[in-house]
Amino acid sequence: MESQLGLIEQSLNSSYSIWVREALDEIPDNFTITDPCICGHPIVFASRGFLKMTGYSKSEVIGKNGRVFQGPKTCRRSVMEVREAVREERAIQLNLLNYRKDGRPFWMLFHMCPVFSKEDGRVINFIAVQVPLSRKSRRSGSGFCRNGVILSEEGSMINDVVYGSCRREVRSDSLLELGRVLALDSALDSDVTELEIEEPCEASDLDKSRAASAINRVLSVLTHYSESTGRLVCGKRCSLSAVGLLSSSLTISLGRIKQSFVLTDPHLPDMPIVYASDAFLKLTGYSRQEVLGHNCRFLNGEDTDSSTLYQIEESIQMEQACTVRILNYRKDKSSFWNSLHISPVRNASGKIAYFVGVHMEESCNDQGGRGLSPEMRQLSTVGAVKIAVRSSSMGAGSSKS
Repeated sequence: MESQLGLIEQSLNSSYSIWVREALDEIPDNFTITDPCICGHPIVFASRGFLKMTGYSKSEVIGKNGRVFQGPKTCRRSVMEVREAVREERAIQLNLLNYRKDGRPFWMLFHMCPVFSKEDGRVINFIAVQVPLSRKSRRSGSGFCRNGVILSEEGSMINDVVYGSCRREVRSDSLLELGRVLALDSALDSDVTELEIEEPCEASDLDKSRAASAINRVLSVLTHYSESTGRLVCGKRCSLSAVGLLSSSLTISLGRIKQSFVLTDPHLPDMPIVYASDAFLKLTGYSRQEVLGHNCRFLNGEDTDSSTLYQIEESIQMEQACTVRILNYRKDKSSFWNSLHISPVRNASGKIAYFVGVHMEESCNDQGGRGLSPEMRQLSTVGAVKIAVRSSSMGAGSSKS
């Protein structure tokens, strides 16, 4: 849990200036920022407006996946559409019914877009803006509803409605009908009374404009504060080098695998690491930025056996799996005996897409094994990685057809 919290804390710090949180806090909109590279695709930043809208504290939101705000009446199809957008690394805008901490539902316009690395085109974050939707006008004759008060076309007051109740002294049949239809809830610290009924609500052009403006404000801040780190970000993929990198959906799937492993791409020069699990980072002491894009040889040291390295290279060239015992080194230069299993990973068409390397420190072989031997844990990890890769490649193929 500590390593997960550390990764979440470093998520923004690794790509943006340390002042980015203060700048984001000044944005009045309701939004969250998530990191698809961390296990579970958690929220790494939540705006003050979002916390106020949902009733959660920052500590209750940071590190959680957005699914915690869903409930029994949340449309499953809409949720799948969002997941599909994440998988395809594209923007999406739709109406969604979510729930506050106290269990009250509310309709919102959900607008999400990816944030790309300008250098290699990799998805760094996702921005999700939530615009609460106001109650739609319900006409009866010439009346309409605004801020909990029913007005005529001329703007005169016809009936006062508070928290869904209608004044009993009103006897007009049309007003009684309106009172039965309306189900107003308390305003969310504004002049907007939110819709909290199961009936779908359509966002207005103004709502959509507000969401787009909020996305631009957040993206502008992230872009500005990425300049000082040298890791520039942008709202559109502007680099072709992302072809060899993992999709967000595959990254999220791999993040569910708790063992220590890396994925390398044999089709890129020097066969670099394109994914490193949280457990691998904890084992070696390196950060994700220090690992991605580099060959695994940084784990080797002066006492690493060259014949073992040759055995690994030979197995890779022959596209075969192998298991070796090798002396490796952490970032702090401390050594450890690594039980390393390497295996090719094929995509849905049967072609080798990656090699997976499962790293296990010999002295820690019994930790978290659930009674399995180290060999079985390694094979189980390889199997889980293969399923994730094949599923991702099948989904990518079907989405393009």
